[in-house]
Amino acid sequence: MNVATLDQNPNTELGKATLLAMAAASGIAVANIYYSQPMLGFIEAEFPGQSATDLISTSTQLGYALGLFLLLPLGDLVHRRRLIIGQFVILAVALSFAAVSQSAWMLVAGSFLVGASSTVAQQIVPFAASLAPAEKRGATIGTVTAGVLSGILFGRALSGLVGEYSGWREMFWIAVPMALTAALMMFLTLPDHAPVSRMAYRDAIKSLAHLWKGKPSLRTAAVVQASLFASFTAFWTVLSLYLEGPDFGLGADVAGLFGIIGAVGLFAAPIAGKAADKRGPHFVVWVGAMLTLLSWVIFGIGASIVALAIGVIVLIFGIQSALVSNQHIIYALEPEARSRLNTIFMTGMFLGGAAGSALALAAWTYGSWNAVTVVGGVLPVAALAIKAIRAS
Repeated sequence: MNVATLDQNPNTELGKATLLAMAAASGIAVANIYYSQPMLGFIEAEFPGQSATDLISTSTQLGYALGLFLLLPLGDLVHRRRLIIGQFVILAVALSFAAVSQSAWMLVAGSFLVGASSTVAQQIVPFAASLAPAEKRGATIGTVTAGVLSGILFGRALSGLVGEYSGWREMFWIAVPMALTAALMMFLTLPDHAPVSRMAYRDAIKSLAHLWKGKPSLRTAAVVQASLFASFTAFWTVLSLYLEGPDFGLGADVAGLFGIIGAVGLFAAPIAGKAADKRGPHFVVWVGAMLTLLSWVIFGIGASIVALAIGVIVLIFGIQSALVSNQHIIYALEPEARSRLNTIFMTGMFLGGAAGSALALAAWTYGSWNAVTVVGGVLPVAALAIKAIRAS
């Protein structure tokens, strides 16, 4: 079988229905890594004295990280349509395993599997980019990325609501048919294409190092996005602590409302994608990084709910604009390696997010919100400096 390059085919298969289905499926997938976080109190109440409950969220994130590194390269090596459908089915099985867990350790194992299989969202993004013509690639990536953001923003809110009124097991059971529905949508809408590479899996993993070394634009995009995503996670990590403090005296439930406010940022990804198509993705990365910095200026100057609301909208617009545009940049580097390029990019972004959370908590302990705003503002400055130095 000859190696196929999807870009050689005209875009006759990516209609609006297919694109929207891919965006919805991406959101359904990524939401799963956030379901357990608001429900930890309910889980701890059912498994009293079992210290393993403290590892549930960590296990989910670890599973997601390893899934990014080990599963994403498969997108270049096998039929993407079959891979995506199969991962959603595996996700449904993992969710069922979590729902029937009889101990905290069993739930930790189930959470790891849920995290790993949820990376199917990042199989969909490069597939969408491959199906789109070059002149519409940015807009296409933006639409699917908006679906990913919707999952991030609404996942916590949904699980908190279900956990409060029905229970944590019910949330996992609800997620099972959602995953199967996503699998069905992908079965009905996705076109089938031959693998874009005949490379062996072991060689594909080894090639990640070569791609990192040989693609300066990939390194720049990954580090810039890692810095910006670190700024993003810094805000969300300490938001509830800030709102519960003496400046506001509000409950943690109010923090969840900011996710709804941030949903305005769903419009950022498609707008940024179209701008990247017209003005070039590098320009939009600059704009995204500057908007991220502006958000922290707003957070630092205005100590009010209104300032926080405005700032979070600006923050999400900035992060999403840069994300869509950086993905636009890397997907153009080597069409037959898009899944592996995405592996490196998303793994770097995820590590940046973890670092941002750690830095934010340390800053909060050291100097409360003022210290957090300094950390949050320095990170986009670092991204801008890296972009300027590389001049790419």
